Parts: sequence; structure tokens; C-alpha cells
Amino acid sequence: MGGSAVVAQTTVDTLGELLGLGSLSAIEDFLLSFVVAAGIVVFILTLVAVSGIWGKRKITAAFTDRIAVNRIGPFGLLIIVADAVRLLSKELIVPEGVDRPAYDIGPFVMVASALLGFAVIPMGSGVQLADPEVGLVYVFAVASIASVGLVMAGYSSNNKYSFLGGLRAVAQNLAYEIPLVLTAASVVLFTGTLQMSGIVEAQATPLVEVGGLGINSWFAFVNPFAFLLFMAANLAEVGRNPFDIPEAPTEIVAGWQTEYSSVYFVLCYLSEFIHIFLGGAIITTLFLGGPASPIAGVSVIPGIGWFVIKMLAIYLFTQWMRSAIPRVRIDQLIEIGWKGMLVLSFANLVLTAVIVGLIA
Repeated sequence: MGGSAVVAQTTVDTLGELLGLGSLSAIEDFLLSFVVAAGIVVFILTLVAVSGIWGKRKITAAFTDRIAVNRIGPFGLLIIVADAVRLLSKELIVPEGVDRPAYDIGPFVMVASALLGFAVIPMGSGVQLADPEVGLVYVFAVASIASVGLVMAGYSSNNKYSFLGGLRAVAQNLAYEIPLVLTAASVVLFTGTLQMSGIVEAQATPLVEVGGLGINSWFAFVNPFAFLLFMAANLAEVGRNPFDIPEAPTEIVAGWQTEYSSVYFVLCYLSEFIHIFLGGAIITTLFLGGPASPIAGVSVIPGIGWFVIKMLAIYLFTQWMRSAIPRVRIDQLIEIGWKGMLVLSFANLVLTAVIVGLIA
């Protein structure tokens, strides 16, 4: 534990050194940052396209004992292209009476808020766009902007189902973002830093040694209660069962996205899965050692490989919940959040503070 900032080299710095630029000027720094940001966005969008369009069908089919897509291309992988062409070629239907600026901007706000969060995530193998000292605060701040997009989409659609979905989204995010932040604060108490690379580095020391091999001190092992709390609250944050209340197809059609079609529906769908992967990236960074392997000093695959495996594991967990757990009612969701998760997250924070105070 410690409060000093970690001096980490970002991808921009690495590229500058490889190109022999030395100290980067403002223009060079901007151009290299743009290139790195574009690369990270393409990587995330590719991961989301494979997992959200093809992987989701395969996972759900496996859990429900059905046959998923297997006709279009090898293993059905070309369903990604087919779905993209099908949705983007549909007519964009805008209902009468919508608040057009908010209706148009809402989906873009949700996508942008999710993508911006990846800017400070250390993915391993030198892939990190920026590493500010307040990285954890930043990622929670930009991720919460999605709530604004949900409200804009729900309110501007001139549809009662959309409006109800927007209200539910606000109530849900308020009830579960506070436990998320409080649980993350317990990790900060252990590490003494808000810097994402510092949090990863704090988990790189061996927790126990077995047969000469050390198991890294991931906070999922150090504080499993906080890990479980964060996983549960993250399900509500990304709108997965049993907390998919803002959409709830059996109750309010498609909730806040009822009136969206064509490219706007693609953006809504895309934002949902990018947020799932952003949640997985945050959990990986806070509790699963980031890009580090489980065994201290031993890594058979590159760091970014470990990072993607952990993110995909968390994505698999969210899809498992979607297939296996029924939806709760909105009143039950609020009660679980305010009377259950909030109390437990405060208890975890106090207990962590006591433990850190005793061992400091």
C-alpha cells in the first residue's frame, strides 16, 4: 500500500520512442493520441461485434439447449456482417412529436460515454491511452454520463413505454452507482491511489506461495466480499438480469429504445454491449490484477491476452445471468439497491478501513 503516484508509460510515449521523436510537441502528442485512441476503439468495437452479435447467440443457445446461428459462414460467424447490413439498411423511422435534437443525440452520448472510459484502462502490453492520477474517478464519471443519454432517449421519444424506461434507468443507476463507487473506494483504501496503473501494480505482489510459485494478491482474493458486491452492482449498472428493468421486454416493449430503428437502434444496442465490456474492464483492473497472470512472475501469454480473457469471462457471467435468472420487479430492484447493496457497501468500506488501519 502507498499513496505515491506510479509513473507509467502510455502507448503514446512508447510510439514516440519507437519513432525517435524524443520529447513530443503538442501537435505530435495529439496526432499520436488520436492514432492510439482509434486503435483502441477499433479493438473494442471488434470485440463487441463478435461477442454481442455472434457470441451472445451461441452462449444463450448453450444455456437454453438450443441451436444457435451456424449457417452463415464458418461457425455462423458471418452473421455479424449479415446483421450489420440488415440493420443499417433499414429505413430510419422517426415518430411524430419527438424532441428531435435529444432523440438524435441520446444514442451517441451513450456510445461515447462507454468508449471514453477505456482511455484510462491499462490493458497490458503497453496498451493504455492515458494514466491520470485520478483515473478511477474519471472512469466512473464518464461511464455515468450514459444515464443522461438514457434519459434523453426515453423522454424525447414521445412514447409512454420509452418514458417509463428512462425513469427506471435513472432510478436504477442512482440506486446502484453509489454501491459501485463505495466498493471501489475500499480498493483505493488498500492501494492508496486512484491511478489505474497503481491499482494494478498493487496486485502484482504474491499473496501466498505454493511449491515455489506465488499467487498474485488480486483484490478478488484479498477482499472477496467486495468483489461479489461489485459484480452484483455491475449487473444493475449494465442492465443485465435480474436487473434489466429499463428495457423489460415483457412489460414495456423495449423501454427507452422502443422508438429507435435502423442505425439508431444499432447505436443503442452497441452502447449496451460496450458498457458491459467497460464494466468487465473495470472489474478486471480493480479485482483481477488487470493484465497480470494469476501466477506471480509467470505469464505464458501477453498481458493484453490475459486482460481480454478476464473481460470475456465477466461477459460470459453477465450472459449466464441473462439466461438463468428471472427479472425482479422495479420496487424490488430499488429495495435491493437502497436497503441491501448500499448498506453492505458501507459495511465493506468501514471494515476495510479498520483492517487497513490495523495493518498499516
